[in-house]
Order: sequence, then C-alpha cells, then structure tokens
Amino acid sequence: MNKPLSRRSGGRAARRAARAAPLSADVRPIRPGLEGGRYKPLTDNDMQRIHATALDALEQIGLADAPQSGIDIMTAAGAILGDDGRLRFPRALVEDSLAKACKDITLCGRDPKHDLHLNGNRVHFGTAGAAVHMVDVYGKNYRDSTLQDLHDAARITDTLDNIHFLQRPMVCRDITDNREMDLNTIYATCSGTTKHIGTSFTDPDYVADALEMLHLIAGGEDKWRERPFLSNSNCFVVPPMKFATESCQVMEACIRGGMPVLLLSAGMAGATAPSTVAGAIVQAVAECLAGIVYVNAIKPGHPAIFGTWPFGLDLRTGAMTGGSGEQALLSAGCAQMHKFYGLPGGAAAGIADSKLPDMQAGWEQMCSNVMAGLSGLNMVYEAAGMHASLLGFCHESLILGDDLIGQALRCVRGIEVDDETLALEQIRDVCLGGPGHYLGTDATLSRMQTDHVYPTLGDRTSPKEWAELEKPDLITKAIACKEDILAHPSTALLDPLTDQKIRERFTIHLKT
Repeated sequence: MNKPLSRRSGGRAARRAARAAPLSADVRPIRPGLEGGRYKPLTDNDMQRIHATALDALEQIGLADAPQSGIDIMTAAGAILGDDGRLRFPRALVEDSLAKACKDITLCGRDPKHDLHLNGNRVHFGTAGAAVHMVDVYGKNYRDSTLQDLHDAARITDTLDNIHFLQRPMVCRDITDNREMDLNTIYATCSGTTKHIGTSFTDPDYVADALEMLHLIAGGEDKWRERPFLSNSNCFVVPPMKFATESCQVMEACIRGGMPVLLLSAGMAGATAPSTVAGAIVQAVAECLAGIVYVNAIKPGHPAIFGTWPFGLDLRTGAMTGGSGEQALLSAGCAQMHKFYGLPGGAAAGIADSKLPDMQAGWEQMCSNVMAGLSGLNMVYEAAGMHASLLGFCHESLILGDDLIGQALRCVRGIEVDDETLALEQIRDVCLGGPGHYLGTDATLSRMQTDHVYPTLGDRTSPKEWAELEKPDLITKAIACKEDILAHPSTALLDPLTDQKIRERFTIHLKT
C-alpha cells in the first residue's frame, strides 16, 4: 500500500518542480501576440454599415474646436472648415488617409525582447488609466496615488509574463506641479520596467522636456528615433465630435518628436456617445478616423494606434460600467472595426467596477478580457489592476490579473487540431493493452507544459491540502508576492551616469 503512494508522491513532486521551472519562450503555452479574431459579434454587413455611418457623420456633422494649427494642417489636406467652425471630412480624404496610414506598428521596449508587433489579430494585454486613488487591500480603503506607487506598479509589471506593456495606470497626486508630474511619470516608469510604456502630457510645452529626458535614457536622439520605447496616449477628442485643443497640440509635438501616438476616443454610451452599442462604436470610429486624417496630414505613415475606447454607462445611476457585458461587446466590436480598416487598434477591457479584488472583480475582469482577446484586439488596455470604474488602482490586483490574463490567453490560443492532438495513437496504446488511463504517459508528460497554463497564485489544492497550508487566500498570496518583488532592486534601473544627468537637469522626486 505504501509503495504506490510513494511513487505517486514522487511523480507529483517532479511535476510540481517542472511547473516551477521557468519556460523558454518557444515552449510557453501562451505569449505576447497570440492570434485572436475567432469571436466576431459583428457581421460583414454590420461593419459596412458602421463604416458608412461614420463617414456620413464626418462629412455631414464634422468635428468642432480644432486648434488653429490643426485647422491649417487638415484643411491643407482637404478637410472643409464650415461657417460654424466645424471641420468636415469628405469621403475621399478619409479614404486617402487610410491608404497612407501605418498598418504594421512595432511598439518598442527598452529591451527588444519586449517589442510588441501590432498587426492582424495579434493580442497584447497591459495597464492604462489615470486612477487618482490606490486600493489599500489591508484596510479596504482608498488613498491618493503617489509617484512611488507608480514606480512600484512599473516594477511589478516588469516581472509579470502576461502583462505585456505598461501604460501609466495612475496619477502622481503627491506632485502638484504638472510639468514635474509629467516628467517624473516618465522617470518612474522607465526606471521600473523595460517593457513599452505609454503616458500622456498635460501641456504641449512639456513635450520638449520629455523628449530631452527620453533622449538621455536612449543614449541620443538618433537612438530614440530608431527605437521609441514610450508612446503618447492622447485624448485628442472630447466626445461628442469635438477636438481637444491642447491634446491636439501635444499630439503634433509628439509626432514631430518621433513618438508613437494612441488616438484615444473615450465616449460614455448614453452620456457623451449614443446609448446603443452600435451607435457608440459609430461615433468612436468617426472620431478616430478624423484622427487618422490629422496624423497622416502631419506625417504620412506615422505610427498611430486606432484607439476606440467607448465605455458603458449604467443609465439608472449615471455610473460607469467598465465591468459589464455591454463593455465587453463595445470593445470586441471595436476590435472588428480595427480589422475592417486594417489598422492596429486598442480598446479598454479588464476594468472592474468592484472596489476590491473580490469575486465581482474576477467576473468583470475575465468577461471583457476574454472577449477582447478572442476578438483579436491588438492592445487590450486597462486589463489588470483597475477598480472602481477607473478611479482606483491596486498592486495586488495587478498581480492577480497576471494569472487571470494567462487563462484568457489560453482561450485566445484556441484548439489545435492535427494528427498529434487528435491522439488516435494515444487512445489505441492506452486502451489496447495499456494502463487504461493517460496519467504519466509519454504523450501526456511531453505536452504538459506546452498545452496547459498553470496559475501562479490560483489555488487548485484539495480542501485537505488547503487546510494543511493554513487556508491561504488570494489576497494574502498576492501581498506576499508584491513584497517579494519590491524587496529586490529594479532590473530596469538607469545606469548611474544617465541617472545623474537626468537628476541634474530635472527635478526628480523619486529617491535614489
């Protein structure tokens, strides 16, 4: 009786050791850039009608409040300025701009192994947002977010396999000067991760200083322009159908500086966008098409992500519903429209309306992350860590999100069907004179790592084992994981000479 138990225990220990060992990129069952696109909530006719309606909106309604520089740029390209001050876009102008637009974007990391290739249905998950609070899971409280919190989020992101990029997830509310906040945001994120970073700027005058810092980090302007590792998240429109004057000026400066841009339209369905899913998508598409005209009139082919980000709204209360089924449909439908135009695109998913990383957060985050991935969304923003409908960010939830996104990516990968996976010979060997089960067979063991995703913190123990381990819960394990990550020096730290030059030139609030 004891001998078989001993063999079983030894086999289990070996399997656990194999699962704990790091996997090389070619063996991992999931990785950045897996191909989605199997889920299609819109028919071909639906997409044609959305496209036609968006063109009607641009030609008949147009957008207001462009800065004078934007008016000059877009009218020179063929837009028409009406007596009402609105810019209107003829169909031919939109079609010409789409023909010039960049269809294949690489978002560089400071480390080339983190480069993100945006084309087709390649899927990447990451953070985003401008949360003003941090979630304190100890006391179940919210507090103002700080520069150190942002730096720690970057450091945590750098260690997580399934968080592929870091777009600034929170505002540094301990820095009151906006220029210093923007520059310290760049410093804190770049010194925390070598993955691609996204950020925004509060004033166009700050872009030149930001580029100067980025040139120092890159080792020169030429090296920065060759591999720009930071992009501008730009809310260039204020829905419905108005340009955001200062953000447009920021965008112009970033394009001149060689920085990729995210053209971000973030209407609220029922408030600043139509309440229907289709109508909200139409408006977002129209606004981003105007952005494509704008960008390509400045510099044809400049890397610009088609950032349709319509959000859901609870029409009973006016509260945002980032964790709803409607939000999942909005983002999945937008992903299809990105493919319709052949443009690299991004949208929001993974947002929790829940205030804490609890069961509600789990179902909200998984629903939209899976649907966004299955739809082939190139950049899934807000995918981990975001709570309270974008008001709060949580380090522990970011860590738990890595596990959650791992399972979402396994869904994206789908089912491979070939002679080996159909497994007829396995069935024959096991059933005709074999052991009558597949446990421990060569075929099973050879594919246990390449076919299966094992959670890092998710608990699959039996109730007995769980009790023997003193009944650990997810939050406790996430806290321990966070403390372990932050106990070690950041591997993305800038070299001492570069760091000294930056600190001599700029006011850096993060301690050395």
